[in-house]
Amino acid sequence: MTSLTQTQNRVSWLLQIVVAVILVQTLYFKFTGAPESIYIFSKLGLEPAGRIGSGIAELIAAALLLIPGTAVFGGLITMGVLAGAIVSHLTKLGIEVQGDGGLLFGLALTCFVGGAIITWLHRRELPLIGARF
Repeated sequence: MTSLTQTQNRVSWLLQIVVAVILVQTLYFKFTGAPESIYIFSKLGLEPAGRIGSGIAELIAAALLLIPGTAVFGGLITMGVLAGAIVSHLTKLGIEVQGDGGLLFGLALTCFVGGAIITWLHRRELPLIGARF
C-alpha cells in the first residue's frame, strides 16, 4: 500500500465509490438483457458476448475499486473498458443514444477520468513499474 496523504486518500476513496456505484448500476441492464443494452451492443455487432463480457469486466473493476490495496487494478480495468465505450460513442453510437441526452456518454467519461485519477494516485502499487514513478 502506498502512503497517500490524507487528502489524496479521501479523494481516492470518493472516486472509487462513485465509479464503482456507476459501474454496478449499469450491470442490471447488461445482465438482464434490457432493450437499451441489446440495442447498443447489436449496433456494435457485439450482442450478446460484448454485453456480457463488458458487464463481467465492469463487475471485476468495481470489486477491485472497493477492496483496499487493489484500487490501481480496478482503475486500470475501468479505463480499458470505458475507453472502448467512449470510442464506440464517438464512432458508431453517437453521443446521444436513444434520446438519453448523452447520459451514457457522460457516465463513461466520468468513470474513465475517475479511473485515471485513481490509477495515478495508486501508481506506486503497480508491480515492476510502479516503484519507478
